[in-house]
Amino acid sequence: MAAAPETTPAIPSVHVSLNVTDLARSVAFYQAFLGVAPRKERRGYANFALGSPALKLALHEYPAGVGKGSLNHLGFVVSTLEEVNAARDRLKAAGLATFDEGDTTCCFARQNKVWAHDPDGNAWEIYVLIDDLLDDHDHDHAGNPLPAAGEPAACCVPQLTEAVPACCGQGTPQ
Repeated sequence: MAAAPETTPAIPSVHVSLNVTDLARSVAFYQAFLGVAPRKERRGYANFALGSPALKLALHEYPAGVGKGSLNHLGFVVSTLEEVNAARDRLKAAGLATFDEGDTTCCFARQNKVWAHDPDGNAWEIYVLIDDLLDDHDHDHAGNPLPAAGEPAACCVPQLTEAVPACCGQGTPQ
């Protein structure tokens, strides 16, 4: 096992992304549980941002029975592109397979990010927000309409075995 680094990189916020079957019920629960209103709500998607503890919680609605567990992915929101680049370099130096997404629109926000999967397949991202797109309620940044009622949002987690890029990445590890 490698020795821990002498200094821990500054990671300002933990990101947890959950799959839910009833977005309205989940938003009501987390609003009561966290004591704050959602930062962003879109059809099939909502997120909460807490300052203390530093947490960004995203909820992705999927119909019951689509074969997904409740965990979508985990990650860290950082403040700068330089921090994303440093994380990418650190992951690659450690021999981890990564997937890069630069200036991508995902989860109704423009982001730069790097992904890695842990040994059990849990997806982790480290990303910086370029534009949170809070004023766009009808389209994603690329101008695509939001999904119809009852359809899951387009955001997804990269599958490191596939080679076709899509929202939140699907591609081959680098």
